[in-house]
Amino acid sequence: MANNEGPVAIAPGVAYLTTGISNVYFVGDSADWVLVDAGVVGYTRQILAAAVSRFGTAAYPHAIVLTHGHYDHVGCARDLHAEWNCPVFAHPLELPYLTGKSDYPQKDPTVGGAMGFLSRFFPSRTVNLSGIVKELPVDGSVPGLSGWTAIHTPGHAPGQISLWRESDRVLIAGDAMASADLDSWRGITTQKPKLSRPPSPFTYDWSLATGSIRQLAKLEPAIIGCGHGEPMTGPDTAARIRQFADAVRPPSHGRYVATPAKADQRGVVYEPPAPPDRLPKIAAGIVAGTFLVAGALYRKRGAKAKRDFAPGGKRTD
Repeated sequence: MANNEGPVAIAPGVAYLTTGISNVYFVGDSADWVLVDAGVVGYTRQILAAAVSRFGTAAYPHAIVLTHGHYDHVGCARDLHAEWNCPVFAHPLELPYLTGKSDYPQKDPTVGGAMGFLSRFFPSRTVNLSGIVKELPVDGSVPGLSGWTAIHTPGHAPGQISLWRESDRVLIAGDAMASADLDSWRGITTQKPKLSRPPSPFTYDWSLATGSIRQLAKLEPAIIGCGHGEPMTGPDTAARIRQFADAVRPPSHGRYVATPAKADQRGVVYEPPAPPDRLPKIAAGIVAGTFLVAGALYRKRGAKAKRDFAPGGKRTD
């Protein structure tokens, strides 16, 4: 993973920093640069320090560009905006969620896997950026980044975008895919590089999501930086992405696998019914059973104490 003391370069004018569970990207040079995504809440200091180490104390960004608005990608956006006084941009289809007009499609812990289990403890809402977030240009240009193109890659989030630099085939994919296996406990703990599906419990349309992966594979990236996991480089990167895109499939089950949620410029307009989530009931049963056993042992111990001691505190034997 990236060293949280400073950003790690992956291509000319591109470096990344890991903030807890997600990455942010510093793109450009001291004359003109952009922060891509804004990390997890609580990492403002680390991001500011990384920016200073890379660009100097007087180099403020042209903008903050969000690949999408999930909480782990926008956590520090409002604080960074206040510090830098720069605009924040997102795809128009993300604005309902970033301005409090709509919640994202509900997370789906029943999809299974490590991230499915952990999602039960993650926030359901994102950061409200009303008054500071703006729409990205519809022509695909990226404010402050000459030579880069914003590509709409929905499925994980309605307005998920990826950023593409054609000149040297650098791709910043956000959560259109991951470069660590987030469905595996081993993958989460080791962060071993592996191209993987976007975070499963937060993906609302698997047909769109897999289509976006195949769309990006056709670009044949030489370098790919995702929102989760270490960036991938090397001469075989394009081939690895093609192989992954050919093989990728939705999860075997889950709320949105057969029927996606639907969203438009207003936000979420339809969600399929939630399947039963048995784990909370199982956990509650385990906790209740533990208390019952503990209570029985306590009562048994108390009864034994009464038998062992006579009135006045003297043993009867």
